Amino acid sequence: MAASARETLPICTEEDVVRVRQLVRRATQRLSFSLVEQTKIVTAASELARNTLIHGGGGRLHMDIVDNGARKGVQMTFEDDGPGIPDVTLAMKDGYTTGGGLGLGLSGTRRLMSDFAIESEAGKGTKVTVARWR
Repeated sequence: MAASARETLPICTEEDVVRVRQLVRRATQRLSFSLVEQTKIVTAASELARNTLIHGGGGRLHMDIVDNGARKGVQMTFEDDGPGIPDVTLAMKDGYTTGGGLGLGLSGTRRLMSDFAIESEAGKGTKVTVARWR
């Protein structure tokens, strides 16, 4: 799978979450995703950036425009060095929350994207990689 030059953004403040949304919106526009698809991808990016900031204590986004020969897409990896997720299976269930929200963040993000992978280890942080294809 070929990828364009990687763009990396720090996620340390609420303003960084806004910058993530802007970067992802521009990428989806360049790839000619429909407005509905753009909204889904930006919503997923916003949720993951917010999780990185709030639950991970900050981290970074690595975004690539990817091409597998038959289709193009956007791939995003959100990483933090925070406390990790003690039970990833539980965290992926609809309704599970540690922050008082609706508990649809990770599970909802998984539904919005074509590909979803999560790695987390207690005390070592979390890495979530998602992609959406056009």
